[in-house]
Amino acid sequence: MTVTWEELGWERLAAGVGRRRLPGCDCTVGLVLGEGTALMVDAGSSLAEGARLRAQAEELADGRVTHLALTHPHFDHVLGAAAFAGTEIYAAVGVDAVFAYERAELRLDAVRNGLPVADADEAVDALVPPGHLVSGEWTLDLGAGRQALLANVGPGHTAHDLAVLIPGSPEVVFCGDLVEQSGEPQAGPDAVPSRWPDALDRLLSLGGEDALYVPGHGAVVDAAFVRRQRDELATRFGVS
Repeated sequence: MTVTWEELGWERLAAGVGRRRLPGCDCTVGLVLGEGTALMVDAGSSLAEGARLRAQAEELADGRVTHLALTHPHFDHVLGAAAFAGTEIYAAVGVDAVFAYERAELRLDAVRNGLPVADADEAVDALVPPGHLVSGEWTLDLGAGRQALLANVGPGHTAHDLAVLIPGSPEVVFCGDLVEQSGEPQAGPDAVPSRWPDALDRLLSLGGEDALYVPGHGAVVDAAFVRRQRDELATRFGVS
């Protein structure tokens, strides 16, 4: 019997498109099914979590996960990436440098947020640079008329923010932590506050008024929510 999205704890957003909110940091991951292909959006916060997500995704896809897109280089979104060995991995330009030179900061952030030291060490040691770096836009052909547009829309939440647009009815935009619904957007030391409102303008231009916007944390939102958050961030950071 075919398993359903809901039976595995996923939320179906459109035909062949869904997401899951993870325990701990309430981080969101996404899944897009094509023809003999499957695209994951983000990878969870540890190798064990990444392995569980891959197993669930491959059960839903009835096949292999073939592509992985990382929305930004924070531990709760990337430390499960090594569990997706053999997939084509995409990220914004600059994520490769973070993985090469900022592993200590990734590890510290993970441990500070509750990941056991051994799990953090294992995941950081296993990180490999993304094979595909997106500087502008990159369209993936997933087969059977299914496409995914990867767009380097940052900087904003970090210097390396990637959004994923899935055309359809409705269109779905995976926003990473450029948008957060379950709390105020977090601006850490690697944020670029002066450019964040511009990044949200890019998201809105990609998805339009009728799209579903999937935040990095929290419930799915609409364009009006993204626009309000854009204006709040502009006021918070003193930019237009």
